[in-house]
Amino acid sequence: MERTPQILIVDDDPEIRALLGDYLARQGLKSHAVGDGAAMWRRLERHAADLIVLDLMLPGEDGLELCRKLRARSDIPVIMLTARGDATDRIVGLELGADDYLPKPFDPRELLARIRATLRRAGSGQGEALTADRLRFDGWTLDRQRHELHDPAGTLVPLSGGEYRLLEVFVERPNRALGRELLLELLQGREASPYDRSVDIQVSRLRRRLRDDAREPRLIKTVRHAGYLFAAHVEPA
Repeated sequence: MERTPQILIVDDDPEIRALLGDYLARQGLKSHAVGDGAAMWRRLERHAADLIVLDLMLPGEDGLELCRKLRARSDIPVIMLTARGDATDRIVGLELGADDYLPKPFDPRELLARIRATLRRAGSGQGEALTADRLRFDGWTLDRQRHELHDPAGTLVPLSGGEYRLLEVFVERPNRALGRELLLELLQGREASPYDRSVDIQVSRLRRRLRDDAREPRLIKTVRHAGYLFAAHVEPA
């Protein structure tokens, strides 16, 4: 029988803890909720967790510091809950090792979808790729130390700085829809304006480098109303 995933909720708002606990239970997931980092560590000492939903604003150590310490000792997937519009904290959280983020206020159904997607990625073993210097996808190889891309025949494919950064963002988050706003934050550290098309231009250029037909792309797929998705299995080379 398949084991039910164990979700640890870390949030200082008792109403959110109760709401999420009840909702996840109705969806067949087991969860435990605590109000701060100290309680989180005590819980983890005694019980395993398959995923942590971690609020950014907590008494004592905040979510960013807790995420940094978690990554130093564990690869438990982390979804961060952040204040809406706080782009800097979202970027820092992802750079520290959070697997996903969700701005408050949020729909519990969206959090559930992100939890399930994150658990699927963790179960696929693709988390190992995040720490490798050389990554392989669809026959291509990305060398993150040399900032080089080689095609399936081993030929070096030149990339601009922007194309390389975009490809690295994609290979670190495969099979996950990434919105234009998030991509712009990760690439340039700023929020997108309603008419900003710089991400779309970079995606178009990267597709050409990867010989990905823009009319029927196999690798970088356009997801309607959600942005782009890198549809490839990524593994250490």
